[in-house]
Amino acid sequence: MATTPAPPQAPPKPTWDPRRAEPPFPWLRPTIRIRLTLLYGGMFLIAGILLLSIIYLLAAQAINTGNEPLFKIVDGRELQVTSENCPAIKAGLTISQFNEAISECIDSQRRVALDDLLSRSLLALLGLAIIAFAFGYAMAGRVLSPLGRITRTARAVAGSDLSRRIELDGPDDELKELADTFDEMLERLQRAFTAQQRFVGNASHELRTPLAINRTLLEVHLSDPNAPVELQQLGKTLLATNERSEQLVEGLLLLARSDNQIVERKPVDLAEVAEQAVDQVHAEAAAKGVVIRGEQKPAVVQGNGVLLERIALNLVQNAVRYNIPDDGWVEVTTEIQHGQAVLVVSNTGPVVPAYEIDNLFEPFRRLRTERTGSDKGVGLGLSIVRSVVRAHGGHIAAQPREGGGLVMRVTLPV
Repeated sequence: MATTPAPPQAPPKPTWDPRRAEPPFPWLRPTIRIRLTLLYGGMFLIAGILLLSIIYLLAAQAINTGNEPLFKIVDGRELQVTSENCPAIKAGLTISQFNEAISECIDSQRRVALDDLLSRSLLALLGLAIIAFAFGYAMAGRVLSPLGRITRTARAVAGSDLSRRIELDGPDDELKELADTFDEMLERLQRAFTAQQRFVGNASHELRTPLAINRTLLEVHLSDPNAPVELQQLGKTLLATNERSEQLVEGLLLLARSDNQIVERKPVDLAEVAEQAVDQVHAEAAAKGVVIRGEQKPAVVQGNGVLLERIALNLVQNAVRYNIPDDGWVEVTTEIQHGQAVLVVSNTGPVVPAYEIDNLFEPFRRLRTERTGSDKGVGLGLSIVRSVVRAHGGHIAAQPREGGGLVMRVTLPV
C-alpha cells in the first residue's frame, strides 16, 4: 500500500524581529525624560520644603526674641519705669517722651530681628545650595553611567574586540534601547568580519593553488632545451603574466587582512624593518643606478613585524621604481619625534602635482590616473601601506618634492 508523502514543512521563522512590540501603555514607560522630571522635580520640592522649614524656625525664633518686655513698671503711683532693652526709657520722662522712646525701641528690635533672620536665611540657603549641587552631581552621574558604559564598550570595539557587548541592565528607557541596538549592530558586524576572514582564508588557498600549478607547468616546459624558440618566448610571457597575477592576489589578500586593527602586537624596531627593506631592494636600485642613503635611528613600536616590513618595503620599492634614470637617490630615515615613531622615505623622480597625491593611495591607481598594465607593479603598494598604517593606529602623508619626487612620511604610535 503506497503511503502518502508528508507535506513539506514550512521554513523556520526568523528568530530576530526588527519590529519591536509596542507596550500596552506606552505613556507609562520609564523614559529618561520622565525619570529626570521626577528626579529634579523631587529635588526642588525637597529643597523648598527644607528651606521653608528653616525660615519658619528662624522666624519663630525672631518673634520670640521680639516678644521680650521692653520695660518694667517699678512704681505705679509715680509711674517710674526701667528697661534693660531700651536704654532711652528712664525715670522722669513725660508721657510723650515715654511713647517716643517705646516706638524707637520697637523699631530697633524689629530691625535686629529682621537682620538676624536675613543673615541666617542666607546661610541656610548657601548650605542647601551646596547639598543640592552635590546631590545633583551624584544623581546625574548615576543617570548617565550607562552612557559611560556604552562609550567604554565602543572604545574596546574600536580596538578590534568585536566580542564585547554592553548588556545594559535597568529600566526599559532610551539608553537601554540604544545599548540593545548597539549590541545588535556589534553582533552583525562580528558575523560580517568572521565571514570576511573565512572568505580571505578560502580565497588565499583557492587563488594561490591554480597560479602555483601554472607557474610550475610553465617552468617545466621552459626547462626543456629542445623547445622551439617561439614556445619559449610564449612561456616567458605567460610566466611573467602569471607572476603578475600572483602579486595581484597576494596584494589583494594582504589588503583585505590589513583593513582590521592589529590584535597581537609585539615590539618592532622601525630601523631594523627599514634596513631589511633596503637590503631587499638594493639589487634593483643598483641595476637602475639609484643610490639608497639615510640614517636609521632606533624607533620601537608595538605592532606586527611582517606588516610593518611590508610598509617599508613597498615605500622603498616605489621610491626606486619611480625615479629618474641618472643620478637618482632614495633617502630612508627612522627616528622618534614628539613621542611618535617616524619613517620617512624621500626620492628623486618625476614632478608630481599636488592634486594627484590622493590618487596615489587608491587601489589600481598611479600617477595621472594610469591603470595597472605596466611592469612597475599591480597598483596596490600604497593602498596596502595606508591600510597597514591605519591598522596600527598611525598616519601616512605624501608631499611633492621641489624638483620632482615624493616625501612619504609614516607616523606610528610608540
